[in-house]
Amino acid sequence: MATPTDTLTLPYAADFHVHLRHGDMMRMVTPTLRSGGVNVAYVMPNLVPPIKTTEEALRYKAELEAIEPRVTYLMTLYLTPELTPEEIHKAAAAGIAGVKSYPRGVTTNSDAGVESYEIYYPVFEAMEACGMVLNLHGEVPSDADKGVCVLNAEEKFLPWLRTLHERFPRLRIVLEHATTKAAVDMVKSLGDTVGCTITAHHLCLVVDDWAGKPHSFCKPVAKYPYDRQALRDVVKEGHPRFFLGSDSAPHTRNTKECAQACAGVYTTPALVPYLAALFDELNCLDKLQGFACDFGRRFYGVQAGLDEGAMTLKRGNWEVPSVYAAATENGSLEVVPFKAGQKLGWQLQ
Repeated sequence: MATPTDTLTLPYAADFHVHLRHGDMMRMVTPTLRSGGVNVAYVMPNLVPPIKTTEEALRYKAELEAIEPRVTYLMTLYLTPELTPEEIHKAAAAGIAGVKSYPRGVTTNSDAGVESYEIYYPVFEAMEACGMVLNLHGEVPSDADKGVCVLNAEEKFLPWLRTLHERFPRLRIVLEHATTKAAVDMVKSLGDTVGCTITAHHLCLVVDDWAGKPHSFCKPVAKYPYDRQALRDVVKEGHPRFFLGSDSAPHTRNTKECAQACAGVYTTPALVPYLAALFDELNCLDKLQGFACDFGRRFYGVQAGLDEGAMTLKRGNWEVPSVYAAATENGSLEVVPFKAGQKLGWQLQ
């Protein structure tokens, strides 16, 4: 890493949780991976309809490569009852990296999600044998009768993480987009086959920052100040099983600025500058490369993108655009990014 005074030189980052959508939105957001400092993207499968087979994942990958070939796309399948051990072996042979589990109804495009994990044990056994990664959206559905809401849905899920790890100790499991101190503590307590992604926005936000503010509203929601501090502490520590997964999730401006705003924060176009500014504020710029570039690659066993050279960030006073827009056959597509119109202390040269 270069001197942290005026410039910062890093390998390109690896984002181990990103939504690239499909259609016009896919064509608009995929090129911004590189402009945000990323050359490895772990792509989520919750399209409509979801990506459930090897063929569908490979077709989706080909579409993404045609748009931005300088990025390595690691593809995933959506965990549904139709997924079989035979399909897992087929997917692994084709280079599919993992399987994503969404509890039913907890976030965008999760209607086909999981209600109980026991029926998937044969699939998990096949994944363990093939070396595929299980990615867990770590929440349970809200249920007022059981006292479950968005603020404790992650903590209520954590016993499942422990159960799955104990049942499949060789299966690599990633708890996605952690938001609580309880999640940090749980992952730390488990073995080396359990990792955890943390987003740029959850390192910045608490509950007051999204309540009534649709462009900071995501699932899982940001929690309490002590939860945010636990996330910050673990990245400042440089713990090797906690790494970048942006959960960058673009939605059109009109579907965010409405009575029932879609859940998702769009960070892709300035992902590394967001992180550099925050790590600088936290006085831990020396931990940025491990978090954003090294630890995730190491956990997944991929070296993609490390031979490409480096990117350079420059200290400055860069203003995040107020909106990203693209012309389509049906008019203009507009997406408002995280921290729109705010100044960041770092930008990519």
